[in-house]
Amino acid sequence: MNSVLVIAPHPDDETLGCGGTLLRHKAEGSYIHWLIMTGLFEQNGFDVQRILSRKEEIQKVAENYSFDSVLQAGFPTTRLDEIPLGEVIGFISNAIRSIKPDTIYLPYSGDVHTDHGVVFTAALACTKSFRYPYVKKVRVYETLSETEFNIRPDTVAFKPNLWIDITFYLANKIKIMNLYEGEMNDHPFPRSEKNLNSLATFRGATAGCEFAEAFISIKEVV
Repeated sequence: MNSVLVIAPHPDDETLGCGGTLLRHKAEGSYIHWLIMTGLFEQNGFDVQRILSRKEEIQKVAENYSFDSVLQAGFPTTRLDEIPLGEVIGFISNAIRSIKPDTIYLPYSGDVHTDHGVVFTAALACTKSFRYPYVKKVRVYETLSETEFNIRPDTVAFKPNLWIDITFYLANKIKIMNLYEGEMNDHPFPRSEKNLNSLATFRGATAGCEFAEAFISIKEVV
């Protein structure tokens, strides 16, 4: 049976980037695993109630996806660029060696949030075939409010080369996204139901289906 790992810099990135695809993987019989790289802590300015509510959100989201495992690295959110890269690589490497996924989903390196770039760089170091021979597919997802907001002229735009039909899974993806308190709002807020629908419609139009998620495939061994 196939094993899929999504690496999320923050809880909600997995749903924004590839929620429909994860639901499809699960429906088609794959094991799915969730690695969350950062968390909320009092020493970084978050109150206890928010920390507890985030813990509950993660649990509810995990149940709705029926994840086979959830791992949390516990690095402080928004501060991954302050952590020695070797530590981040080490945690991801251990997770990959434990799960042995054949497919990995990563955030885009050009996202405006620095945490996303660090996770991409660290995770990519853990996909070498001679060290992780079971990793056959590495796919990069786009994240609303992060990918499209990097408007630096020297940054390469997100250019997908893989589209996955999520027509039967978009409604559930949006339902799961709404489990995250305060992360969704009304249009024109980037993370709105309208915008999630619009992006899926746009990607679907390119792929010739009703709704799709788009990826950059950087490794595909078949």
